[in-house]
Amino acid sequence: MSTSATTPNPAGPLNPSSIVRDLLAGTVVFLVALPLCLGIALASNAPLISGIIAGIVAGIVVGLVSGSQVSVSGPAAGLTAVVAAQIAVLGSFQAFLLAVVIAGVMQIVLGLMRAEFIAAFFPTSVVKGLLAAIGLLLILKQLPHLLGDDTDPEGEMSFFQPDMETTLTEVLDLPFHIHPGATAIGLSCIGLLILWDRWPALKRMTLPIPLAVVALGIAISVLLDRIGGKWAIGPEHLVQVPVAQTLSDFFAFQELPDFSQWRNPAVYLAALTIALVASLESLLNLEVIDKLDPRQRTSPRGRELVAQGVGNVTTGLLGGIPVATVIVRSSLSINSGAQSKLATIFHGGLLFVSVMALPTWLNTIPLACLAAILIVTGAKLASPQLVRQMWAAGRYQFVPFVVTVVAIVFTDLLTGILVGLAVSISFILNSNLRRPLRRVVEKHLGGDVLHIELANQVSFLNRASLAKALDNVPRGGHVLLDAQGTDYIDPDVLDMIRDFKLKKAPARQIEVSLVGFRNKYQLQDQIHYVDYSTRELQKNVTPAQVLQILKEGHERFRRGRRLNRDLGRQVLATAAGQHPLAVVLSCIDSRTPAELVFDLGVGDIFSVRIAGNVTSRKILGSIEYGCAVAGAKLILVMGHTRCGAVSTAVNLYDITQPVADVTGCQNVETVLGEIQKSIDRDEFAAQSSGSDAEKEAYTNGVARANVRHSVASLVQESETLAELVRLGRIAIVGAMYDVTTGEMHFLDDEPEGMLGMLTSHQAG
Repeated sequence: MSTSATTPNPAGPLNPSSIVRDLLAGTVVFLVALPLCLGIALASNAPLISGIIAGIVAGIVVGLVSGSQVSVSGPAAGLTAVVAAQIAVLGSFQAFLLAVVIAGVMQIVLGLMRAEFIAAFFPTSVVKGLLAAIGLLLILKQLPHLLGDDTDPEGEMSFFQPDMETTLTEVLDLPFHIHPGATAIGLSCIGLLILWDRWPALKRMTLPIPLAVVALGIAISVLLDRIGGKWAIGPEHLVQVPVAQTLSDFFAFQELPDFSQWRNPAVYLAALTIALVASLESLLNLEVIDKLDPRQRTSPRGRELVAQGVGNVTTGLLGGIPVATVIVRSSLSINSGAQSKLATIFHGGLLFVSVMALPTWLNTIPLACLAAILIVTGAKLASPQLVRQMWAAGRYQFVPFVVTVVAIVFTDLLTGILVGLAVSISFILNSNLRRPLRRVVEKHLGGDVLHIELANQVSFLNRASLAKALDNVPRGGHVLLDAQGTDYIDPDVLDMIRDFKLKKAPARQIEVSLVGFRNKYQLQDQIHYVDYSTRELQKNVTPAQVLQILKEGHERFRRGRRLNRDLGRQVLATAAGQHPLAVVLSCIDSRTPAELVFDLGVGDIFSVRIAGNVTSRKILGSIEYGCAVAGAKLILVMGHTRCGAVSTAVNLYDITQPVADVTGCQNVETVLGEIQKSIDRDEFAAQSSGSDAEKEAYTNGVARANVRHSVASLVQESETLAELVRLGRIAIVGAMYDVTTGEMHFLDDEPEGMLGMLTSHQAG
């Protein structure tokens, strides 16, 4: 891609630099569009001049009305089969032109009705498959023209060709139809394109590459004509524009719509077909073109339908074939540096002027040099990078992508898109059938609950999988049906849920909880399991079991699988009293909220927070109350890595100045002094000369030692807690939370980090 195509234009589309780029890009598109307009008309069994008229209208009229800045419209290769078929059905080209006018009116109505939403239903895999398929088709279809086999018209993109050949047989037969002169031109132009793209000195030139390629092609053609013989380039290898000596001669080629056919039903059926196919092709192509735009502008889809409709009304009235947004000319325009719609308008104007004023000069352009430009453009569209990107996206993206590419190459544009869409939908349905719901066993305080989360859309196709999931709920179990993220539930599925709740579940002693069901489903939200600490649960649980609850809660937090809780219900249930399972002594650090890192609900724990998780008489009083009065069974002292209080205590360990003077905090010395009891003087001296990583590891070690010190201090300084530990009513455990990984390391396997667990096991 040239640098002009990738450099944004901050000054807007009307500055001199932008205008020059647009005019040059429009010239390049004109040179390629001219033979394509003629070739598509020929492949559609329409008069040649109808293709030129369509190109002129698409460039000027559609360019003026469209809201897209870089798309180019014109006779579309994807419409050739439709045009040829409808001309044959209607029996005359004039009747067909009337159908084109009516199709344009239909497109205008679709645009005003904002029917452009249809394009949003096409998956990205299909859209990117369309992009790659167009690129691959350009290579396959232009390869014969590159080597001088020009028996098939330009712009013919279907697999089955008018000359009874196919895309593949045409390529396989190439060795028998190579023209040496055309091949020399084509390969020379390919070489120039590659060299221009890789040689910085050439890339800095303002002349667009395609113009240089056309000039080279004409020069080599003139040289080969002088050599003569088999190297000479005959008219069949050149652009062939109908030559009109005067303006009246040009209009003599023109045919007009037959309005006497307005009562013919076949005309309206043809118009509907053209409108639908042209609209769909335009919208999908516009989706791709917006992705190619270096400035990533978004084109208004509804306005584009209106623009295409106005264009088709105009082209039908003037005697042209239908038009649509096309990728080939649009991508070429972008690669040539187009900045605004001026490029497409200018290309339409050049088509109008040239076919009357410059037909003889245009007929000196070799098709081989134009084929070289299109082949390089195709290689950029069907890039290996795009294939790797789709492969990395997984099979649900890659398979529809590949199928779309293959289907378009072996059929035609519309058929291939529909095949790709069908495969993509089948993958979506398959995924929905295989995983229409999410199942996870949640370990709540009151027992295990099978949480079944319904999909966004629950259709009759999901009935069997949901029935199987409900049948697998064990006798005496508990199931939660969660419809909080569900927009639609099929009536058959609702009947099955009601039947299970009212009949099957009671018979098998299964508790059924519901949440998120809309009022119209006539299923009331009900939570029957206990997801917070109650008096009964607190009374029966042991310290070891409480520790296990905390460990399991943290594992859920770390994996991002927090329990589904009705916090509003918990607020009401705990309003009259609280029955905490544990007291957590932690740091005030904002990254260590105990209720969050242990996935707990309202009223499950008492949380005591102080810088450095140290103890004091006031802290001890709170913890004693939590255990001796409120009935908590476990005390957890939780320190953490990269603790600010511990770092400050280490940094100020050897200072002689008052701590208040250094820190500006009058009362922090009591906290830092308590932490400094865990610092070993010899180890402190050894680490002072270490690296930053070693110093951080040492500080984290001090934080860990501080946790052990706090665990020991609780029983050393509180006879109440010491007695509760001796009786096995509580246990005291330390833990370290890693703020970088979110992992918690419990110290219950270290004597200094655990008190009372053996006794509590025996008591349990």
